[in-house]
Amino acid sequence: MKKVVVIGSGVMGRGIAYVSAVGGFHTTLIDINETQLKNAEKEINAIFEKGILRKKLTSEKMEAAKTRLHYSISLSQNVMEADLVIEAVPEVMEIKKNIFEVIDQHAEAHCIFATNTSTMSPTEIGSFTKRPDKVIAMHFFNPVHKMPLVEVIKGLETSEDTANAIKRAAEQMGKETVVINEFPGFVTSRISALVGNEAFYMLQEGVGTPEEIDKAIKLGLNYPMGPFELGDLVGLDTRLNNLNYLHAKLGEKYRPAPLLEQYVKAGRLGRKSGRGVYDYRGKED
Repeated sequence: MKKVVVIGSGVMGRGIAYVSAVGGFHTTLIDINETQLKNAEKEINAIFEKGILRKKLTSEKMEAAKTRLHYSISLSQNVMEADLVIEAVPEVMEIKKNIFEVIDQHAEAHCIFATNTSTMSPTEIGSFTKRPDKVIAMHFFNPVHKMPLVEVIKGLETSEDTANAIKRAAEQMGKETVVINEFPGFVTSRISALVGNEAFYMLQEGVGTPEEIDKAIKLGLNYPMGPFELGDLVGLDTRLNNLNYLHAKLGEKYRPAPLLEQYVKAGRLGRKSGRGVYDYRGKED
C-alpha cells in the first residue's frame, strides 16, 4: 500500500491526511470546497510546525512528509491511482452513499475503502459498492495527530485480508489498533456517549457545575479529560447526532439529555463555535 486518498478536508480529514503523510504514504487530500482545502493546508502546516517545536518531528521528516502530501479538488482522477481511500465527510449516510458509489466506479479492483465514522455501519456502506469485502470502518479520534487509537470495525462481508491490511496501515501511521465486529456505536462511542450524556443530565439536575463534574471524573476515575471538556472538543452537535443514532438503534438509555439539545439549538457547539459548555471566546488554544 503506497497511495492514500482522504476525502473531506474538515477537522478529521486534515488530521488523517497529516498522519498518513508522516507515516510514509503518498497522500492526497480531496475536497470540492477550495476555500476549505486551503484552510486545511494552513492547519496541517501549523501542526507540522508545532511538531517541530515539540520535538515530535525532525525538519527532515517534516519536509519529506510535506513532499508526500498533496491537495486536490479532483476526486475521480486521484481515486484511480489509490490503494486506500479514506472517506471523512460528515456523518450523513446519503452523503457517504454518493461518495462510495462514485469511488467504486473509478478505483482499481485492489483498492480498499474505509469510512471514518464513530457510529455508522460499514456493512451498509459496503452495500453501496461492488466490493463489500474491501469496505471497512476506521474510527480515528480527534485530534488525530495526538490520539493514539484507531478503532477498526469489520462489516458483515469485510474480509480478513482487508482488516489486516487496514491494521497495518494504521500502525504505519503511528496508531494502536483494536479490530472489532460491527455493532451500533462500536466500543468507544457507546461508552463515551453514555458518559457525556449522563454528565448533561447531572448538570441539568443541579448536581454540580461543569468544572466540578469534569474534575470529579478526571481525578476520581482517572479520565484524561472531563466529559464536558471532551464534548466541547468533539462538538456538541456531533455528540447529539451520535446519541440520536444510538437512541434509535439501542434504545432509551441513549435518549439525549434535553439540556444538550438546548445547547445545540442555541449554537453552543463547543470549541469550533467559540462556546459550548465552556466559553472559549478570546482564548488561545
